[in-house]
Amino acid sequence: MKNIVLIGFMGVGKGSVAREIVKQSDLVALDTDDIIESMENRRIKKIFAEEGEEYFRSLERKVAQWLQKEVRGTLISTGGGFFKVPNLKKIGTVVYLSAPFETIHSRILEHPDAEKKLRKRPLFQDVDKAIKLYDDRSALYKKVADIIIDVSNKEISEIAKEILKKVK
Repeated sequence: MKNIVLIGFMGVGKGSVAREIVKQSDLVALDTDDIIESMENRRIKKIFAEEGEEYFRSLERKVAQWLQKEVRGTLISTGGGFFKVPNLKKIGTVVYLSAPFETIHSRILEHPDAEKKLRKRPLFQDVDKAIKLYDDRSALYKKVADIIIDVSNKEISEIAKEILKKVK
């Protein structure tokens, strides 16, 4: 079975959807940011602060190579910029979780642990820059996706069911 690769803007719910898909299926899930944090033994925010974005992107490419070679039949949730790895399509079926920026931003702000959610996303610190990044990436996400799922006004369980139905 092919892998399922969840892409989308930071905060859109890739991790939450992945956890729900695991509940509804026999899939195992991996998170590329978690893999990078394990490799480096430090948080993403710290990697960005100490090494910069380009170093972080090189780690994403390294993880992407490993996923392509070694991982099968797995659900993979990714960081917001992971979609740029050159071998994305070789890793698995790419599912873009789409929502307007305002929806993503308000979900983060309404989360019970909103402060922590914002802190762990270094590229979300400046809202104006985050909006520009969202605008820059939206068309690119659509371009690389095999499947596009609009997650606006949907429960996590409904999104998971829709993905599982479309990838089978």
